[in-house]
Amino acid sequence: MANAITFEELEGGFGLATLNVPDAKVNTLGRRILGELAELVGRLESRSDLRGLLFRSGKPGQFIAGADLKELGALAFVPKEQAAKGLALGHELFGKVSKLPFPTVALIDGACLGGGTELVLSMDERIASKSHETKIGLPEVKVGLIPGWGGTQRLPRLVGLHAIEMITSGEPVSAERAAAIGLVFDAVPVENLIDEGKRVVELLRHNDMWKQQRERRSQPLGLSTDQLMFAFGAAEGVVREKTKGQYPAPLAALAAMRNGINLPLAEGIKAEQAAANEVVGTPISANLISVFFMNNRLSRDPGVDNPEVKPRPIRRVGVIGAGLMGAGVAAAFARSGIPVALVDVDENRLADGLRRASEVVAGRIKIGRATPEDLAHMLALMNTSTNMSLFSECDLVVEAITENEKAKSETFRKLAEVLPEGSIVASNTSTISISRMGNFAPSAERFVGMHFFNPVDRMALVEVIRGERTDDETVATIVALAKKIKKTPIVVRDCPGFLVNRVLFPYMNDALQLLGEGVSMDAIDRAATKFGMPMGPITLHDVVGLDTAFFAGKVLAAAFPDRSAETPILQELVLAGRLGQKTGAGFRKHSGKKGKPEADPEAEALIAKHVKKRSEPSEAEIVDRLFLPMLLEATRVLEEKIVRDPADVDMGLILGIGFPPFRGGILRYCDQEGAAAIVERLSRFADLGKRYEPTESLKALAKSGGRFYPTPKLGDAFGG
Repeated sequence: MANAITFEELEGGFGLATLNVPDAKVNTLGRRILGELAELVGRLESRSDLRGLLFRSGKPGQFIAGADLKELGALAFVPKEQAAKGLALGHELFGKVSKLPFPTVALIDGACLGGGTELVLSMDERIASKSHETKIGLPEVKVGLIPGWGGTQRLPRLVGLHAIEMITSGEPVSAERAAAIGLVFDAVPVENLIDEGKRVVELLRHNDMWKQQRERRSQPLGLSTDQLMFAFGAAEGVVREKTKGQYPAPLAALAAMRNGINLPLAEGIKAEQAAANEVVGTPISANLISVFFMNNRLSRDPGVDNPEVKPRPIRRVGVIGAGLMGAGVAAAFARSGIPVALVDVDENRLADGLRRASEVVAGRIKIGRATPEDLAHMLALMNTSTNMSLFSECDLVVEAITENEKAKSETFRKLAEVLPEGSIVASNTSTISISRMGNFAPSAERFVGMHFFNPVDRMALVEVIRGERTDDETVATIVALAKKIKKTPIVVRDCPGFLVNRVLFPYMNDALQLLGEGVSMDAIDRAATKFGMPMGPITLHDVVGLDTAFFAGKVLAAAFPDRSAETPILQELVLAGRLGQKTGAGFRKHSGKKGKPEADPEAEALIAKHVKKRSEPSEAEIVDRLFLPMLLEATRVLEEKIVRDPADVDMGLILGIGFPPFRGGILRYCDQEGAAAIVERLSRFADLGKRYEPTESLKALAKSGGRFYPTPKLGDAFGG
């Protein structure tokens, strides 16, 4: 294989090193690349004749994406000492880079992240291109790691306490921001990078400034005790509030900085190594890295297996129904520059729809993520009418009316009268059969489910539901369109509840069974949130609406009667008009401007009517009662080939219901617990019926010791 790093000598005694990993879209720092870099550094350590070294990427608009995450993820499956060896590899190499006998300058064009940023921090200076693509950051905490190759020590010595936010949030900064805080010397046009690099080398050589800078940056930062206590105390409070103690990496990064920046750099590096060893190679890190790769896989997935199938262009979209979901869907298209025709039965509903769409952008304007011009542009792309003839030039119409099959089917019949030949019709239904409704669409082959999640502006997931007659081109077109509007599509075969709601139903259903056994709402919700869910199932009922949950539950219970249980409590509350947050009362009372939930004696009295027995299960038992039925349904989805890959299930739940990413998804959770252990735990609930009966695929894994995901090869890990 061709070398990734080339070195040439430029006129004037300058060295130029170029990193360009062959046959790869991005540069990453894996073992092989680090080996090449170490070889180059070894050759240059004796080159005191060079005036300086310039380091750049050979990929325009892309610098270094970071360390090789596949190798880092594999560290979870190797002995701890091997993981520590992998960390030491980077420290030793970057330490040698920082001691080369001439000034070194990184020329950054494009994304410079993770290990790439730590590499350039070990150099004397950095110059960034004035490009929208140029971002510099240390995102390691997002995959359960800390910057472990010197980043927690070199960045604070360069930019001061700005480093705390950069490292604990993992968010990158632009070239302009990097220049403002001193992370880079300057931001210049990309075509000027080499000339500016030479100029900076000469500036560093004047009066041996480069040697003075190295000496200064090897010393303690020199913060007072009060500065340390205030800055890191406040940061720790923010981190703990955000992570709820379930993501250890940001706290480990804080500890590394706090313990090391007031020591000489060499001692600070040791403090960083100690903190990094606490998180590298852990299951949490392996899971978060896996989520990263699962997300990447979906971003590249065309939705169909035939590579010859290409998506059709969608130039104009129609949305029928201007309610909460329809308005959100229309706004998503218009915000991405796609003209939208919005139709509903009267002008008042259309006005409400435009107001809702405007509120999405207005909210982003308030936090500085959009401008009034963005709002004006979105509204300019939205046309409204009470007449379906507005759809006459649409390539796609998304139906988002009330969840009533008869009403939807009648709508599809009417669309056939106005749509141009070849148009696609998609339904935003969350429960109704796509295959069945396709019989009433203008074309069953060009009819598909496009299930957005509420609120549309914040939820990334779109389920693309394939009916029995939906063709490949239609699926590929909707998948490509979902990506264009910055959503994450997952293709699902038609079945009751599709993917997310089908797998969620057992969780919600068993939460109600626990209530009927006398377990308190708070105990149920507390067990779920400690497991990592963003909210407990009782709270979730109130958020989505008890009526919505009740009617969706009836559909799923009818489809899977052998593994559903009656929910008289839910029916009682719905009949009492307690529909959740939207009515101010559900399982709990929601009062005040923010609708803060409070205990409600009236709801508790209604629930008490249906409590058949009193039990006080442990928190671990509550967790099993909630999540084991969910896991079993996930295995059934795989067995029935409702999705094409286990990662589709896990990412669907992470994106659709907030299943904790640090657990990697429900199937990775099973892998970590072990299928045999899961089967044994299920046996304790055998008297509760079919919904706790292990599936054939789970029993097979328990017997063989297998996993839903293969174990990475040990040789894939750093130091392997």
